[in-house]
Amino acid sequence: MMEPWWPCQFALITLATVYLTCSNAKNAEFLSDTLINNVVADPRTGRLYIGAVNGLYQLNPNLELESRTETGPKRDNRQCTPPVTDACEEAVDTDNHNKLLLVHSAKDMLVVCGSVFRGICSLRNLSNVEQLLYFSDTKGEKSYVASAEESVSVVGVMSFFTKDRDNFTVFLVGKGYGSHDSTKLISTRILQDYGDWVVFDSIIEASAVQANPFVLRYLHDFRFAFKDGGFVYFLFSRTLGVQDTKNFTFISRMCEDDQGYYSYTELQLNCSATNKYNKVQVMMMHASSTVGERYRCCFWLFVGMYPLQSINKRLVEIIGACYSDNGIINKKAHNMALKYKCGAEFLPSPLASKAEFALTTEPSLIRKGHMTAVAVAVAAETGHAVAFVGTANGEVLKVHLSAHPEVYGRALGEVTGDKVNKDLLSALSLQITKVPVQACHQKTDCQACVTMKDPYCGWCVLEGKCTRKQECGGSNEENTWLWSPNQQCVKIEAFNPPNLKRERESKCEQAVSSDPSDSCPQFEAPEPLLIPVGFEIPISFQGRNLEIYAVRLRLMKHTELTVTQEGGIIPICSNHFLSSSFFPLPFLPSFSFTLLFFSVFSFGSSIIFILSFLFFSSSVVLYNCSVKREDCSLCKHADSKYHCVWCATSQTCVYRDLCLSPQPAQCPNPEITDIIPRFGPLNGRIAVTIKGSNMGIKKEDIKKITVAGVDCVHQEDRYSVSTSVVCEIGPAKRDPPSDVPFEPRNQGAVTVQVEGGRTGTSRVIFTYRDPKPDSVEPAKGPAAGGTVITIQGEDLDTATKDDIAVTVGGVSCEVLSFGTEITCKTGRYRGQKVPSDALTVSVKYGKNTTKDVPSAYQYSENPKITDYNPKDSFVWCSEKHQMFSLSLKFRCIEMLSLQVKFGHGEWLVGSVYYARKDDIPLAIIIPSVIVPMLLFIAVSVYCYRRKSQQAEREYEKVKHQLENLEESVRDRCKKEFTDLMIEMEDHTSDLSEARIPFLDYKTYTDRNFFLPSKDRANDTMITGKIQIPEPRRATVSQALNQFSNLLNSKTFLINFIRTLESRPDFNARARGYFASLLTVALHGKLEYYTDIMRTLLLELMDEHVQSKNPKLMLRRSETVVERMLCNWMSICLYQFLRDTAGEPLYKLFKALKHQVEKGPVDAKMKKAKYTLNDTGLLGDDVEYSVLVSKQYFCILQVKEKIIDQVYRNLPYSQRPKVESVALEWRPGSTGQILSDLDLTSQKEGRWKRLNTLAHYNVRDNATLVLSRVLHTQSFHQHQDSYEEKNALLEDDNTFHLVRPADEIDEVKSKRGSMKDKAMTKAITEIYLTRLLSVKGTLQQFVDDFFRSVLCSSSVVPPAVKYFFDFLDEQALRHDNVDEETLHIWKTNSLPLRFWVNILRNPHFIVDVHVTEVVDASLHVIAQTFMDACTKTDYYKGIRQMVPVSDQDMNTHLAEVSRQHTDKLNTQVALHQLYQYASKYYDVIIQSLDEDPAAQNKQLTLRLQQIAAALENKVTDL
Repeated sequence: MMEPWWPCQFALITLATVYLTCSNAKNAEFLSDTLINNVVADPRTGRLYIGAVNGLYQLNPNLELESRTETGPKRDNRQCTPPVTDACEEAVDTDNHNKLLLVHSAKDMLVVCGSVFRGICSLRNLSNVEQLLYFSDTKGEKSYVASAEESVSVVGVMSFFTKDRDNFTVFLVGKGYGSHDSTKLISTRILQDYGDWVVFDSIIEASAVQANPFVLRYLHDFRFAFKDGGFVYFLFSRTLGVQDTKNFTFISRMCEDDQGYYSYTELQLNCSATNKYNKVQVMMMHASSTVGERYRCCFWLFVGMYPLQSINKRLVEIIGACYSDNGIINKKAHNMALKYKCGAEFLPSPLASKAEFALTTEPSLIRKGHMTAVAVAVAAETGHAVAFVGTANGEVLKVHLSAHPEVYGRALGEVTGDKVNKDLLSALSLQITKVPVQACHQKTDCQACVTMKDPYCGWCVLEGKCTRKQECGGSNEENTWLWSPNQQCVKIEAFNPPNLKRERESKCEQAVSSDPSDSCPQFEAPEPLLIPVGFEIPISFQGRNLEIYAVRLRLMKHTELTVTQEGGIIPICSNHFLSSSFFPLPFLPSFSFTLLFFSVFSFGSSIIFILSFLFFSSSVVLYNCSVKREDCSLCKHADSKYHCVWCATSQTCVYRDLCLSPQPAQCPNPEITDIIPRFGPLNGRIAVTIKGSNMGIKKEDIKKITVAGVDCVHQEDRYSVSTSVVCEIGPAKRDPPSDVPFEPRNQGAVTVQVEGGRTGTSRVIFTYRDPKPDSVEPAKGPAAGGTVITIQGEDLDTATKDDIAVTVGGVSCEVLSFGTEITCKTGRYRGQKVPSDALTVSVKYGKNTTKDVPSAYQYSENPKITDYNPKDSFVWCSEKHQMFSLSLKFRCIEMLSLQVKFGHGEWLVGSVYYARKDDIPLAIIIPSVIVPMLLFIAVSVYCYRRKSQQAEREYEKVKHQLENLEESVRDRCKKEFTDLMIEMEDHTSDLSEARIPFLDYKTYTDRNFFLPSKDRANDTMITGKIQIPEPRRATVSQALNQFSNLLNSKTFLINFIRTLESRPDFNARARGYFASLLTVALHGKLEYYTDIMRTLLLELMDEHVQSKNPKLMLRRSETVVERMLCNWMSICLYQFLRDTAGEPLYKLFKALKHQVEKGPVDAKMKKAKYTLNDTGLLGDDVEYSVLVSKQYFCILQVKEKIIDQVYRNLPYSQRPKVESVALEWRPGSTGQILSDLDLTSQKEGRWKRLNTLAHYNVRDNATLVLSRVLHTQSFHQHQDSYEEKNALLEDDNTFHLVRPADEIDEVKSKRGSMKDKAMTKAITEIYLTRLLSVKGTLQQFVDDFFRSVLCSSSVVPPAVKYFFDFLDEQALRHDNVDEETLHIWKTNSLPLRFWVNILRNPHFIVDVHVTEVVDASLHVIAQTFMDACTKTDYYKGIRQMVPVSDQDMNTHLAEVSRQHTDKLNTQVALHQLYQYASKYYDVIIQSLDEDPAAQNKQLTLRLQQIAAALENKVTDL
């Protein structure tokens, strides 16, 4: 029933509204143009929403039209799949029948579902249905909600859904099955986009409830859906099969927030023992005030009532039977059903009872004839339940639901005299009429009133009219409001004597009648209505008919007051009445009570008349100013009608006339008594509650709040007058440099400044501190969750429990306790991999502080019970065995349940039977147990001793081997480090002569900007050549200058970049190349280039922060601005490389190259004996004795080593290439050309070995000549390949030191014993010790380079400081950017984007050649460099440096532009940039036309002019 919105009470009858009118006014009506399908009401505003065929109407409570919209007809066909286009030839104009209307008052939305487009719904404005808020027909089958068939019923109810601690508004839908509908009988639909879900998506998949076989077999007719007590109920009828058309009625129930419909349970409802009335038609929920239970259900020719308590009780019995009683329903307690009232994944579902266990009731009312109930409403009046049943023939029956229900009237027939509601409540209705539920005023005498038997109407004795009880004055008194059938009308039978004289005493006898006499004394209008406690105030009443009486009044509290007459005004002296000693008051500021007067009239000294009924009742408010107004601000906040003032002398709040001293103009200063919490994180963003007094009268009085010297933002919505202020603190102030004396700033008092400049300071200190969680116990738990983990650390009790949130790998962990330790209960792990990886446990304090626990947590597999032992046992039975005539012996057997609980899960494994076993003699038991036990112990001792001795021998052997290995590694490290230092000293001495071969600026930028891969050696930017006909060179040059000017327009350039990045074919590779071209083109204005880069970075930062993935920013070069940043760093750090970091980098490269190439290197496998990369380690433990080993170096390697030695002082680019020289051996007068492959090469099966000096038998001290050749042989195209191809040997497989198949052959040859396999593995592990020796040898050079880059105490480039300060500023601008994210931004922008690139490619800064073997080791060093960046204090040191101003940075950039711009191919870069403008010309022009700023600057015209000049074409200019 709907809440009343008029002074009179109304009832809503499903498809029609039936109202109580207070007059004989004509009933309000609304006539629809088409058939009405659904009607709903908004309980807040009383508006009605009517869904009709092709129309939707919005009415006010008086049925007046406020808004309407047409919903059809639409071009559609049941065979067409939305969106319906011209491709669907069957589509025709189709009527749209309204299938569902639901009111969502919280979001001011109306859910509207129709029959067109497969039942897709829409959202409309609840205040104006013409406004469409959402509709989409492109989401596919998941958005099909209702049915496309008119005969299929649809019901729904609003609800909620919880996911990841977020609540979503949803609605549950129950519908029958249509041939082209969604197959979901019951579905949960979301009202917003979330993750992969879209609006109206079905977010729960429960195949057991909604599977196709289930739908096709039964025909469902849903009638009603409602919520109660956390459950959702559906009432429906269905047939048992296609052939059997008999209907049965069911009610189903499930939990409101059931994530998988695990609690779905059905119960059959029978009306009468034979279930004669078997199909539900309509239903209404009613909470009866007489029995305190809710009843449901109205069926077609009868009214049947089901207590909801009985329905729930039977459902619990069904659930309990299915969970634990093998499906047998009984009356015992069902713990499982109560414990898992919402079901669980491991429990059976869905559930239903058999027909014999249906809930049966006898029909309360049966009406004969062909009248079908199509609507019902239930109301309560004066303890009686009343039903209004609308029938198909237009009647509204009024039914009194008593012990013997009966129809006491027809609303429409009695009120209007004809059936204006014909077909009103049916599905074919056209009209809605508002009809009163009672017509009491039409009965003018008592007898006619009580014979109606209408629960709404009774006879008011004192007023003499037929009214509702609440409209009758004094109706609470006995026999003052008479209602049938047990009460009789009252009338005056006698009145003696007829008159009285003043001179003598006489007695008056009166029988009470229904008509009050005008001569009776009456009291009216008490004055005043507000009475302060403790102050004497006279109370007066207006009186009538008191001229001849002296009156004494007795109040309910037994306080007598003397009353005197003064011209019809009766003042009452209130001295005793208002005294708290005579009239105790509750401890409240004010309260209301009723003055009840029993009048005793006297004449002279004799009592002559006593009236035993009530003459007057009135409410008066007594109030006390001092209660709950302990301070001045609370006192001033009191309503002005109470006249409360703050008395300075008594320091209390009193009534104004009780304070003799003058009132203070302002209240005292605020006083702060406590702050909650007293500790907060350094980043702030938590709420602090300040308790005290005199802290303002209204929220606007709070002017300023500081906590420990930091401004605190006032939370006005949480303000409590005078006593409580809540604010959100900011981050703690940063400490100044350590050499500046200062007072500690991380703690301090709290100050509150209020209106008038009054300030209060707390004595309690607030402290900023940094919580440091360091451990988690336990370290693992089941994937089902429910494990209580304990987080330990320092200062964990920072903030409050409400401010913290704990996550485990992104899964929420429910906080249980908060203090020096934090405990929480893990949630369910939703990942696919179990056991999971080590997951980070994070503790979030407030909005801006996240702390990761160093130790990780792991989700493991849920335990699985596969078996249990023992299956049975014995128990002693105290009862004596009973013997029967058949000599049968009964044993005591006890059956107990075996349950396993783990986390949230609980499994019932089975039952354990305890049975008594037959007696066995003790003499047999002892030997049979002891003898096998002794034998087992003896065998175990023997085996243990034998194995122990064997293990001891093996241990000594392995220990000896490890000692030898350790000694060997130690000696090798010492020797190799000594050799390397000697070699590097010789090389360092050469550096003073030839110096380090740094690249010039143009070559450096070319390699950094345009050579990330090795296929761009012929790039136009490298060669600097563009094909332009000679006659057009001047025109093109002028046009390129104009294009350069156009690029200097920030509006154009930003628009240009955004347009290109919006194109799908502008991939990451093209973006990087475009950014490098832009860098060269704008090199002359690096200040402008930096401004553009900052603007784009701010947009990129906002995008990542808003998408809640800020840590991913700058990780890859996927955007133009990320590549621009990389180039900007390369430009700004070039001088730093030459001056500081270049020399240690060059030494590290030379040391690594020497260490790798001094041992054997396989020219084919690209593996070396000495390397830092374990995958590039040469397996064979070969030895060598001289620099050029005849056995292991191929001819190409020999040539390279000779060139390196002879041209060691020349840069690599100036040395002769290996393929341009030949190696000649002159053993005598003739010479022999040596090559890797020739006709003399050794062949081993299908493999050919590369030739070495040993192959040619070249001896020591032989003469080798390196000579240039005019015609070079054909070599492999890869620059690092060592293979010289021979046309005669192209099809042969070649190898150098190790064949790829050798490793397979080696494994095959060692399949013998386990001992051989173990030895093979041990030998492989020994090879890895060479990694340690190489690492130890190179450690000093690695440290020198790292120190030159990451030591903030040395020189730091100004660009680094400038950019890091920029990141710090932006991090403070965003709430969800913490220190960890800021650290990642800095690492991605400098070490990852620049230093790793330089470290892995030293030829980008120095003129050297990096082979594949050396490159593999450089990769390992680069990864080590990234690991060092995560642990260093480098960023902290830079933050403490003196800031670089914008002016200083611009000066530095201008100097770089001046020095190097003329060396770059700027014109070529502009020409290449224009190629992109030409490729995307149309979309760029369109984008510029849509930009107002671009239009003002005529950028479109300028670009068209440039295009005309560069492309030599005629335009419309």
